[in-house]
Amino acid sequence: MTYGEASYAAIDFESAGSAPGKTDAPIQIGIARMDGSRLCPSENLHTYLQTDRRVTWTARKVHGIGNEHLNGAPTLAQLWPEIRRRMENRAIVAHSSATERRFLRLFPTHRFGPWVDTLHLSREIYPGLPSHRLGDLVASLGLEPGLARICPGLQWHDALYDATASLVLLRHLVQAGGLATVPLPS
Repeated sequence: MTYGEASYAAIDFESAGSAPGKTDAPIQIGIARMDGSRLCPSENLHTYLQTDRRVTWTARKVHGIGNEHLNGAPTLAQLWPEIRRRMENRAIVAHSSATERRFLRLFPTHRFGPWVDTLHLSREIYPGLPSHRLGDLVASLGLEPGLARICPGLQWHDALYDATASLVLLRHLVQAGGLATVPLPS
């Protein structure tokens, strides 16, 4: 499968934040979908996640999600069948994928992939840029207006916004890097 032919599911989590002696926990998930270069917003997933962890002040300052947003939300385990359905048989996209991979390790048999990390890909295609942070890349490449139209009312550090930004960036990188006919990594 090539970059130009693949079906993608980009995933992003927002978390409760680190606390001494506690492991981090996901509190919001966003999954955005794209077939080839066509975004599929009707197939997105965007929800808060219930957890037994309190959201730290530092985390809330970053993403604006508080404990009150999590009331009545499903747990990651309850949402797992839906996550699996939206992600299986697709290339998985994330910007700096370590957090997403770590949270998905709760389900060790998922076998999602191949993974496409837009951080690594952007460093290969644009090595001279001063920053490869997702927001900085989207801004410096002029992709923000299109992203704002795709995700009205959302902003950075919202899981669906960040997942969609990864797809918009990937679409740009495939075109700019001439990757449409290049096989996906295995």
